[in-house]
Amino acid sequence: MTAIAVTIAGSDSGGGAGIQADLKSFSANGVYGASVLTALTAQNTLGVTAIHDVPVEFVRAQIDAVYSDLAVTATKIGMLSQVPIIEEVADGLKRHQTGPVVLDPVMVAASGDPLLAESAVATLISKLVPLADIITPNLHEAARMLEGEVARNENDMQSQAKQLIDLGAKAVLLKGGHGDSAESADLLTTRNGESLWLREDRIATDNTHGTGCTLSSAIAAGLAKGNALGDAVSSAKAYIQETIRHADELKIGQGHGPVHHFHAFWEGAQ
Repeated sequence: MTAIAVTIAGSDSGGGAGIQADLKSFSANGVYGASVLTALTAQNTLGVTAIHDVPVEFVRAQIDAVYSDLAVTATKIGMLSQVPIIEEVADGLKRHQTGPVVLDPVMVAASGDPLLAESAVATLISKLVPLADIITPNLHEAARMLEGEVARNENDMQSQAKQLIDLGAKAVLLKGGHGDSAESADLLTTRNGESLWLREDRIATDNTHGTGCTLSSAIAAGLAKGNALGDAVSSAKAYIQETIRHADELKIGQGHGPVHHFHAFWEGAQ
């Protein structure tokens, strides 16, 4: 049986994040990728200049078309900018067999441009967090979801991970990549109290566009193949580390370039 993952997310016209990054990540990790577009962004390595939300009825049509035909084994959810789209996606997850669900609560682009309306945060928490098998916020997204301060150390991260579990999450991967330490330390916490720190040396590069999308979709790829959650997260962490390590082999745009999804397959990338 072919492992199939679906990404429900926004498009990045620059190709480094969003749907484009998800499909690259699925493919690089040996999984067939399908997609449901929720928004179009006019975006490049320098920032986001415009956002066009896909009509809710068309989001529904995409969901029903994909899940009614494909034997989906995992689902990754990314950018959902408006309340009606969040509600429609939640309804779609209930209508169909989706496999394990990875929710990346995308709120702000790496450039700092907002991608989620303030009014939509509460809906995301109430409608989608309980349906997800794992959520993958970074430090800033976790603070926004909890209406608190950004975690400053590992004790803060542990506390916030438990608070996110209390919001209804089955498991949380709290990503520490935006921190200031020499390590990139992520914390996996589950509802049954298990915790696992995933640590890697921080790599000096400006080309980190799409890291969050890539990591969450790599987790979904692992789950799509039937891997246990801890194994899927550990493999995804190792994969994203290598995509960052090889990012400077690509020369894309004038700003923060993308990670190198296909570093293991390309030779002599220009």
